[in-house]
Amino acid sequence: MQFRQLGHSGLEVSLVGLGTNNFGRRCDEAVSASVLDQAVESGINFIDTANIYSSGESETHIGKWLKGKRERVLIATKFGMKMGDAPMQMGASRQHIMASIEASLKRLQTDYVDLYQLHRVDRRIPIEETLRALDDLVRQGKVRYIGASNFDAWHLCEAEWTSRDKSLHRFVSVQNSYNLLNRDIEREVTPFCEAYGVGIIPFFPLESGLLTGKYQRGQAPPEGTRLAGSPRGDELLTDANFDRLEDLQRFGQERGHSLLDVAIAGLAAQPAVASIIAGATRPEQVIANAACASWEFSGDDCAALDAIVASEHPG
Repeated sequence: MQFRQLGHSGLEVSLVGLGTNNFGRRCDEAVSASVLDQAVESGINFIDTANIYSSGESETHIGKWLKGKRERVLIATKFGMKMGDAPMQMGASRQHIMASIEASLKRLQTDYVDLYQLHRVDRRIPIEETLRALDDLVRQGKVRYIGASNFDAWHLCEAEWTSRDKSLHRFVSVQNSYNLLNRDIEREVTPFCEAYGVGIIPFFPLESGLLTGKYQRGQAPPEGTRLAGSPRGDELLTDANFDRLEDLQRFGQERGHSLLDVAIAGLAAQPAVASIIAGATRPEQVIANAACASWEFSGDDCAALDAIVASEHPG
């Protein structure tokens, strides 16, 4: 497994990370533990979760597994999404941040998290209030580093300027949707991250499984897959996407690799990418995802790949 520095932080994260949004939803406690065991065995040290995943169950499953293993992994979690119907159960206010970290630490059964991420922008709350609260958590030792998720470049820029102006800890990473079929962040977010040393953590790297080859043109999504019965199926299972998938498969086959290899290694070749968050519901999926990190693209590979997905590349 290759390891990379996460932005300008001191964290060295595995190139492939483990996403755990299925824990508590599609994976019970035993299955979650088996997936986590395999992740560590495969060299993965970056475990990503959020308080909203299965209403806290994902963090709870990780916390039960974490006993005796805390120094072997880096735990990243998130806050900000709606956690209840009562007032102040969501967002980026000081009150919600302080309540959320205590609840997450309790579920995770640890006294700190390595990366604490704002799950989405909260325009109701001044970014200075959010950053001051997060800065306090770092100073208290409950959080090692802070990051953002689902941020546009101008949101990142506002946060960067505020942190520098007020001498507060800066976001070291941004976790956004990013894959070979969705390259929107390359227009502004990627250049910002390169310029300011912010690590990119792609989520949905396989575009709901589309980039694994499990879906076939003209056929309904297999039962139990993410797109089965989902409105996203109509959005993603298009002829244009299948045309591109066939080109990507051909690209991989010419180099002795699978479509899954192309999807993950292709992201790993992009600037500022630190760790690619891939979910798994079985240990076998972890093994397959981790193995993709061994393929390092050449300059010619990058040029050929870019030509395939050029119509998706913001100019």
